[in-house]
Amino acid sequence: MSNVKVAVVFYSMGGTNYQLAQWAADGAKEAGAEVKLVKVQELAPQSVIDSHEAWKATVDATKDVPVATSADIEWADAIIFSVPTRFGTMPSQMKQFIDLQGGLWAIGKTVNKVVSAMTSAQNPHGGQEATLLSLYTSMMHWGAIIATPGYTDPVLFGAGGNPYGTSVTVGQDGKMIEDVQGAVKHQAKRTVTVAEWVKKGNQ
Repeated sequence: MSNVKVAVVFYSMGGTNYQLAQWAADGAKEAGAEVKLVKVQELAPQSVIDSHEAWKATVDATKDVPVATSADIEWADAIIFSVPTRFGTMPSQMKQFIDLQGGLWAIGKTVNKVVSAMTSAQNPHGGQEATLLSLYTSMMHWGAIIATPGYTDPVLFGAGGNPYGTSVTVGQDGKMIEDVQGAVKHQAKRTVTVAEWVKKGNQ
């Protein structure tokens, strides 16, 4: 059986979800997967980005990361999303990317993709779980198979114990408060494992 193909798809304004995505990519690779790390298209005007130092720095830091396309979704056996919280739901940038996959959905190309997601917010109850649930709702329409971390490893408790997907609180200094690297890698490896089961079952 060929290696599981994983697309790690992220949107990041302050750099947190870019870091989570990089850890997820590392974890998937450690599990033997072939990985693509891609970002969704930015929608905000450049003038707005330029007025926020951290946002501009993130755009500059990710300038060489390819923009996600429908081809990446079709290629992937599994997709790991990393998105910040925006008023309790995913950002419009990620929502537009998902909305643009209607062509793939219409011909059954999103069915049985194994998906998992991570998020961040400025406080522990700032909509982290709701954001993941909003994304997973779209995945149900895709016919995807949602692979949450649940409580499958003790490392999750040190990261805050979110069974929906790794979530992290970002302080006023822009730095992550919880240590979530291990939880992200575990979640990525679990996603690869579930994708291996599905891929083997479909052969």
